[in-house]
Amino acid sequence: MSRLETDILAELINQKHGLLLQVRELGRRQLEFIADDDMNQLLRVLSGKQHLLAGIQSLEQRLAPFRNQDPERRVWSSPAARTACAAQMNGCERLLGEIMQQEKVSEAEMLVRRDAVAAQLQSTHSAAVARGAYVHQTDFHPQSQLDLTSDR
Repeated sequence: MSRLETDILAELINQKHGLLLQVRELGRRQLEFIADDDMNQLLRVLSGKQHLLAGIQSLEQRLAPFRNQDPERRVWSSPAARTACAAQMNGCERLLGEIMQQEKVSEAEMLVRRDAVAAQLQSTHSAAVARGAYVHQTDFHPQSQLDLTSDR
């Protein structure tokens, strides 16, 4: 028995939904690691997300031929299969919205962290400059000091 094109479409959308669920979960973990300042774990999560996004990109290429089709002309194995596929596609759109919101929050949190680190570095630099100036001031010995070590 030959598979219907719509069975392939439904399978691809199901795979996309599964990958988006994983990306959303990694996005949650990403926010936790940002809050904990755990950059090692954050980098691992970002690497995992990159891998999943590559998978989604591959699926999008496989879904491309279906985009030019008239949805009303597709042949489904049953009305229930069509309804389930449409519901899963709506779930993909919802997940994508959640993921985009997570990314915005993550970016904002990272900017806050970056600015805090920059302020700390500036404060440390200013303290070092002040200390350097003080050390330079106390180490300064002018040439016109009286030499009391000579016999004359």
